[in-house]
Amino acid sequence: MKKDLQENICDETVFKHVYNKYVKDLTNFLYYKYGNQYNPHDKAQDAFIQLWNNCKKVSLDKTKSFLFKVANNLMLNEIKHQKVVLKYQKAHRVKEDYETPEFILEQDEYFECYKKALEKLSEEQRVAFLLNKVEGKKHIEIAEMLGVTKKVVEYRIYSAFKILKSELKNFSIK
Repeated sequence: MKKDLQENICDETVFKHVYNKYVKDLTNFLYYKYGNQYNPHDKAQDAFIQLWNNCKKVSLDKTKSFLFKVANNLMLNEIKHQKVVLKYQKAHRVKEDYETPEFILEQDEYFECYKKALEKLSEEQRVAFLLNKVEGKKHIEIAEMLGVTKKVVEYRIYSAFKILKSELKNFSIK
C-alpha cells in the first residue's frame, strides 16, 4: 500500500481492506476461544465498529492487535454480564406450582395410605424394603447390615411388595 493510505484508516477503501483482511480470522478466534454461545460474529462486527469510531487514534500497523483486544474484551464483558444475569435469575426464581389442589389432596391421601400399608408390614419386611427402595442399598449390602443371607432379604422385599400391592391401588416401584 501507499504510505498515505497506511496512515489513514478512516479512509473507506483502507478500512474495507482491513475489514476483509481480518474479519474471518477475528471471528474464528472468538469462536474457537469462546464457542458460538456468545455470538462471535457479532462481537467481531462490534470490534470493527469501535475501530471505525477510533480510526484517527489507531495506526494501521496496530489495527490487528486493536481488533483482537477489543473483540476479546467484548466477549469477556458478555460472559461477565451473563454471569450476573444467571445470578439474578437464581436469586429471584419464583417457585411456580403447577399442581392442582385436587392433585395435592390425592397425593396427601395416597401418602397416608402408603404409611398405613407400611405399618402392616413386619419390621423385617419394612426395614428390608425401605433400605432397598428408599436408601438405594443393594440386596447384598442389606444382608450384611442385617446379618442374614441375600435370599432372606430378597424374600422380605418380595413379600413386602405383595402386601403393598394388595393394600394400595396403582402401586408400582422401579
